[in-house]
Amino acid sequence: MKLIVGLGNPGPEYRDTRHNVGFRVVDEIARRHQLAWAMAPSQVPDAFVAKRYPAPGAAASANAAALLLAKPLTFMNLSGRAVRGLADYYRIAPSDLLVVFDEVDLPFGKIRVRAAGSGGTHNGVKSIVGSLGTTEFPRIRVGIGRGDKRRDLADHVLSKFEPAEWDQLESVIARAADAAEMFAADGILKVMNTYNPDSAGSGTTD
Repeated sequence: MKLIVGLGNPGPEYRDTRHNVGFRVVDEIARRHQLAWAMAPSQVPDAFVAKRYPAPGAAASANAAALLLAKPLTFMNLSGRAVRGLADYYRIAPSDLLVVFDEVDLPFGKIRVRAAGSGGTHNGVKSIVGSLGTTEFPRIRVGIGRGDKRRDLADHVLSKFEPAEWDQLESVIARAADAAEMFAADGILKVMNTYNPDSAGSGTTD
């Protein structure tokens, strides 16, 4: 089973903010596969999950593979609690976990894929690194841009997209969802070779 976690903050006041790009990506994957969101098992800290299991007797294929989507409801800075709980409960190895999140150090609309790396400046990813005790898990960074550098970074990531960005956001989310689905089917190296600008497939750090 592959676990794809989109990072964000729960609640309608955060729904359209830059920090919730990860939620949007896993929502798109769930929509494509007509998967319903439900609360995670009680043994797991708060999270929404959507599951796809192979149909009995189905031939082995990418579309039949077991897949678990998740949205932590612990708020961004405590994302690691939910991710660790999900990984333990479903017995997910770090290499089978993909984290999708917003990245201020990438221009809006760009995506970057890594097989491992530090948490950088992203508090959600730093929380996951701390909770799992490893940096060795794949991730997709979705560029949201830095905006005016005079603006407080926390204000920027919790702001809504500009009108011109909204016009492109759907295609950005779709591309990130395509990359996440490729991970579930073919593994992280193929995703890196396909989606990273240099297509080198060998970089492993942020």
